[in-house]
Amino acid sequence: MTRMHLLVSMEKMTDCSEVCGGRYSHGLAATLRVIGGKWKPQILYFLLDGPKRYGELKRVIQGVSHKVLIQQLKELEADRVLTRTDYKEVPPRVDYALTPLGRSLADAIVPLCTWGTENMAEMVSIFAERDSSPQVPADDRTVAVDG
Repeated sequence: MTRMHLLVSMEKMTDCSEVCGGRYSHGLAATLRVIGGKWKPQILYFLLDGPKRYGELKRVIQGVSHKVLIQQLKELEADRVLTRTDYKEVPPRVDYALTPLGRSLADAIVPLCTWGTENMAEMVSIFAERDSSPQVPADDRTVAVDG
C-alpha cells in the first residue's frame, strides 16, 4: 500500500461522522460493531454460498456452542445482515440467508480468508512460538520503534 493510498484510506475512514450522527468515528468501527464476536465472520462467510440450516452452520463452524451460535445468529438478524426463515413444519425447519447488506459484508470478509489461507503456515509457526514463550506481564512489554 502506498503512502498516498493509506492517506486517502484514512481520510475516508474518518469522514463518516456526518453520516452516522457522530456515533462512530470511522467506518471500521461501525463494521466491527456488526461483525464483533468470535463466530460472526465465520457465519457470514459460510452463508456466502447460499442459505444454511442451523445444523449445517453448527457443523461447519467448529467449536461454537449452541447458545453462542443462536445468540450471534439473532444479533446478525437484528443487524439486518441475515434473515431467518421458519418454514413452520414438523419437524421444525429453519434456515438462515444473507440479506443484500449481509452479502456485501460477507464479500468484504473473503479477502481476509484469502490472506489467512496464504499465510496460514507462517501464522501457525508464529502462534506456536508465541504460545511456547513465557508470558510477559502487560506492564513489562515494550515496543521498539525505529527512529
